[in-house]
Amino acid sequence: MATFDVFNIEKKKVGTVDLADAVFAAEVNENLFYEVVKSQLASRRAGTVGVKNRSLVSGGGKKPYKQKGTGRARQGSIRASHWVGGGKAMAPKSRDYSYRVPRKVRQGALRSALSLRAKEQNLIIVDKWDLAAIKTKQAAQTLGKLGVESAIVIDVGNEKLGLSLRNLPKVTYVPPAGANVYDVLKHKTIVLTQSAAKALEARLS
Repeated sequence: MATFDVFNIEKKKVGTVDLADAVFAAEVNENLFYEVVKSQLASRRAGTVGVKNRSLVSGGGKKPYKQKGTGRARQGSIRASHWVGGGKAMAPKSRDYSYRVPRKVRQGALRSALSLRAKEQNLIIVDKWDLAAIKTKQAAQTLGKLGVESAIVIDVGNEKLGLSLRNLPKVTYVPPAGANVYDVLKHKTIVLTQSAAKALEARLS
């Protein structure tokens, strides 16, 4: 078991917590990062191009002029791709770019990402983070006391904290079920509540 210090929101040590080596002290496999992050970013692509090909452009049903005798090149439609207003040849179509890597690969990549941040000593565990009201300024001050500038904050069902953090540009709030490789690697620091750490351990063990 890996042992981590537990702090309060004033950055004062209040205890320790033991977490599974398999989740927070695993071997870092960077190949898994590539596969999972590529999948996540591909799934975020809208893929909603809307270019019309020749069959979709309205008009052009009549031959613009007779086949012979005009001295001009023969034409069958004013909606051919070389005409202004014509359809595009081999136009791109809307498509779904998303794909999923196997579940074990996703879990292994998240274990590696958590272990990497722990190895870099950029994983901070707090006993709890309760807010009486939705206050972005108060949440930002707490992060300042923790010495955090860019962070992913993970807590269990803390709606007030999530709403307080959502306007901070370098901070992302997610529940343990939403923790993912891209967000962990995007931010320099992970801030976990003790309950969230146990939930992640249960999810990935």
